[in-house]
Amino acid sequence: MIRTCAITSNQEVTFDLPLSDLNDSNIEWFWVDFSNPTNKEIELLSNHFHFHPLAIEDCLDDFNQRPKMDFYENYQFLVLHALRQKVFRAVELDMFVGEKWIVTFHKEDMLELEKVWEEISGNKMLKQGPFFLMHRIIDRIVDEFFPPVYKMESELGIIEDNTENETINDLMDQLFDLRTDMSRLRRTILPMRDLLYRMISSERLNYLKDQHLYFNDVYDHLLKLTEMLESYRDFSSDIRDSYLSVNSNNMNSTMMTLTVITTIFMPLTFIVGVYGMNFEFMPELTWHYGYFLILGMMGGIALMMFLYFVKKGWLNPRKKSRKN
Repeated sequence: MIRTCAITSNQEVTFDLPLSDLNDSNIEWFWVDFSNPTNKEIELLSNHFHFHPLAIEDCLDDFNQRPKMDFYENYQFLVLHALRQKVFRAVELDMFVGEKWIVTFHKEDMLELEKVWEEISGNKMLKQGPFFLMHRIIDRIVDEFFPPVYKMESELGIIEDNTENETINDLMDQLFDLRTDMSRLRRTILPMRDLLYRMISSERLNYLKDQHLYFNDVYDHLLKLTEMLESYRDFSSDIRDSYLSVNSNNMNSTMMTLTVITTIFMPLTFIVGVYGMNFEFMPELTWHYGYFLILGMMGGIALMMFLYFVKKGWLNPRKKSRKN
């Protein structure tokens, strides 16, 4: 689908003009949006607009290009990445920007563009030229990065507080899933940050001096997002290490308890093994009260070892004596 938006010399906004009418002298500048275009519509990039074949090839590539900016004669070609928040997947937006026009190309519907399209009629700044429109599109894309980042902060707090009393294994699964989403989001934001830095630092974009503050503001937002993600990654690492320590400590306590039980039963097993050999000449076997005597001795040994371990603090590691 191709849709058009033209700004007349009277600063009036006109939509859905044919491409042939966009070169009218009354048109000050225009925006053409290619949304999931057909093969016939794609041919217009070459036949009507005469864009460079390499730029068109980047648009048609099935794999997302890295965000970048290429300079061609009389126009710039930009590759931008928007975000699909539910799946944390980057969506490519290609943009051709000239002095009197802007052409956007995308294979998927983009909410960010829809919002800008709705804004252009009533926003006086957007009517000032394609570079203000370019800024608004980029700014809208970057603004959509914030909700998932703030959501990650909330989820980290929930995992840390564990108000639902979930098991450590469940919490660790949630944490690792969250760290995976952070990595995906980071791979989208960092290239966009580098692109904005190149734009505000490039000497070939001198005509953007009037809009420099606006693009610098977008760059500041990307820096803030990057710093937030880095802090969340560190925070998630601390939570992970904390839960791993707790899990390891619980495992050590369990192993210590099992070791104490095994140790208590070792001498009892030895005694039972000795008197279970069934040799003929074992005087204790003929004692009238031998069975009860051996049981009492075994009980006494078990009780003394139990009291000893309690005194040493082995059955309660938190109160373990410093002497050990």
